[in-house]
Amino acid sequence: MIKNYFKIAWRNIRKRKSVALINILGLALGFSCAILIFLFIQFHLTFDNFHKDSDRIYRFVSEVHRDHIAYKSTVPPALPNVFKNDYNYAEKVAKIIDRGEQLITVNSGATPQRYKPRTAFVEPDFFRIFNFPLIDKDFSDELTAPNTAIITREMAKKLFGDTSPINQTFIWDNKDTIRVTGVLKDLPKNTLINSRVFISFKTLQTSDRTSWIATESWTGTATSLQCFTLLRLNQDPLKIEQEMKKWPAKYHPEPVSTEDHYKLQPFPDIHFDSRYSNSINIKLLWILGAIGFFLILIACINFINISAAQSVYRSKEVGVRKVLGSFKDQLFRQFLTETFLITLIALIIGFGLSVLFLPFFNNTFNLSLSKNGLINFRFAGFIAIFLIGVAILAGSYPGIILARIAPVLALKRKLTQSDTGSSLTRKILVTSQFVISIVLIIAVLVIGKQIKYATSSDLGYDTSTIVMVGLPETLEQAQLNTLKNKIVQSSNIKRVSICFTSPGAQTDGWGTDVNFNGNPKYEKFLIQSKMGDEDYIETFGIQLVAGRNFIKKDSVDEVLVNETFGTKIGINSPEELLGKPIKISDDYIQGRIVGVVKDFYNQDFHGTISPVFIAPAPDLWYNEIGVKINRKNTKEALQHIEQQWTSYFPNFIFEYAFLNDRVTEMYKSEQQFLSLTRLFSFLAIFIDGLGIYGLVSFFVAQKTKEVGIRKVLGGRVIDILGLFFKDFFTLIGIAGLIASPIAWYFMNDWLQHYAYRTQINWWVFALPIGCVLVLTLLIASYKGYRAATANPVKSLRSE
Repeated sequence: MIKNYFKIAWRNIRKRKSVALINILGLALGFSCAILIFLFIQFHLTFDNFHKDSDRIYRFVSEVHRDHIAYKSTVPPALPNVFKNDYNYAEKVAKIIDRGEQLITVNSGATPQRYKPRTAFVEPDFFRIFNFPLIDKDFSDELTAPNTAIITREMAKKLFGDTSPINQTFIWDNKDTIRVTGVLKDLPKNTLINSRVFISFKTLQTSDRTSWIATESWTGTATSLQCFTLLRLNQDPLKIEQEMKKWPAKYHPEPVSTEDHYKLQPFPDIHFDSRYSNSINIKLLWILGAIGFFLILIACINFINISAAQSVYRSKEVGVRKVLGSFKDQLFRQFLTETFLITLIALIIGFGLSVLFLPFFNNTFNLSLSKNGLINFRFAGFIAIFLIGVAILAGSYPGIILARIAPVLALKRKLTQSDTGSSLTRKILVTSQFVISIVLIIAVLVIGKQIKYATSSDLGYDTSTIVMVGLPETLEQAQLNTLKNKIVQSSNIKRVSICFTSPGAQTDGWGTDVNFNGNPKYEKFLIQSKMGDEDYIETFGIQLVAGRNFIKKDSVDEVLVNETFGTKIGINSPEELLGKPIKISDDYIQGRIVGVVKDFYNQDFHGTISPVFIAPAPDLWYNEIGVKINRKNTKEALQHIEQQWTSYFPNFIFEYAFLNDRVTEMYKSEQQFLSLTRLFSFLAIFIDGLGIYGLVSFFVAQKTKEVGIRKVLGGRVIDILGLFFKDFFTLIGIAGLIASPIAWYFMNDWLQHYAYRTQINWWVFALPIGCVLVLTLLIASYKGYRAATANPVKSLRSE
């Protein structure tokens, strides 16, 4: 019997090719989008899930309680050692310093080969906390000695080719010779740790460029330092945190540090904790999951509507079957089998489309999804649930309609609207489609509007013509001046500044304590540092509102602050700040305020403008050169900069970045979300169009004789088209009324993540409704015009 069901189902699909094609196309597109979204969600939900004891792994983080709570994904360098040596909470504790892309040179041939892989310095226990397996080795003696390293298999192939990398050497940063002692399996892309070269922590400690972050300091934190621990069994993190609350007062030399609270962040939560870096908002995954579900739902609604429309044409078939003895349940199972077969075909096509377009999907949206994610039990279960669920959801209602048709009415073709399904039900289904499409379009408009607002607003500094070039080594003051003068000699260079970082690069700056006007206590807020030379504000176009710029001197005794600094300490007049003494970062900088600059956005729009100071670095701690170029001769300017830069750093790789690109990069996740939403909104509208086509087809089939009579009685084409338009005007109007408050609620909630946000204007709601209305009218006009211009004799012949 089942074999017969499938045989008849296949015959009916072949008989009604156009209808089957529309159904299969809609479902296939829905399935392909759902599969891609599944891969995206699975990629993030399985982040770092391969570590053996991930439930006992924690990261040390800080909460800085001042005028507001600031969250840091790091702690003072001394804390992990105290945790390990003075207490019995942990099995292992390890630090990792992520130094980003570092220069590595291999002298294996006549010409040195230079690379810049992501590099980290790690303590030996790091690889005993995490399960990053070595190839044919263990970690018993790895990374215990200075100048040793473990690299990934991919990096080993790049550096040494087919030669065994063990005991091979490379030069790090043109100074230290590093010996490879182990090779890691390639790290997965969905892991917090994304370095490719791991150098022993002792290398940094013994280097002549020793950084304070590799020492036992309690006086500061650095975003590059991460600390992890593997707790012993049956430890209570909350009780441990209560003990850690005492540590600032116990260990820190300055009483201000008692406002720092140290916490243990569960390792599985890191990827989804938006308070810290390296995270994705979990709401994004649920939103994309909902979009995938609604795309499938729209395709199912299409199937229902088109099948209901076809029930008029299949009524005689049903009548004949019933006269020959078929029961309702047999007819229902027959139609459900046909639906299952169509769904299966659509699923196979959708799967093929998702695999085919996965590389394009990754490149377009800057993702790293792999089709290997489709080979697991999770995906098999996902597919099984969708296949059965969609077949039942899409096939049940049309199957019930066909099974209950009276054979006499079917054979006489005297079916009413109630015989082929409730008109209200179909209208509710189509209205639901309109609601989903309108909500998605509104989301696209609001997200795009916010990103445009963030990237095109006046940030308080210039971004359009600024090129940022890294300084790989610390130079003497005379060398810095010479390099700067050589770069600025070109007519294509307008101005140059040697600086620590650009004005808006909040991840490269730091928040530190400040003492103002001899106050015995430090202020209850952190001030952000922007270290740069005397050309800093001119190069980046930062405006002075009071006083003057600091003067170039051998020592630092003049400081600039922004307007927000004055607001924080209760001084609203910038002039009142001038001449006041200021001490910053444990007296690292001491001087007086000589100028006040206009507020600029020192971070992205998620956070408010912070108090900022600008001053030269006392120890010439500069990372970059900011170069304002002539936009008309960009190529020549870059060539000139590279030539002069290379003359000082011949053994390094010249790299640069446009400042406006950095600003855009700050909204990378939002851009990705916008692009995905645009794609799925377009597909939702396309699938929606198929559903509209199905409903119009039903209306045309139901009103064929009415149209014929109207034509015989002299009805005009425009009047007949009005029959089809009026219902859709109502449905779209209702959909707009439902969709607008829903979209406003969710998008207003999304905008709350931004301290500075755009407005949701009325046209954001009107435009999507208008788009859906125009699309619907185009489809209705096409089908309605064909019905209105048809020969009325054919439609009335059966009467």
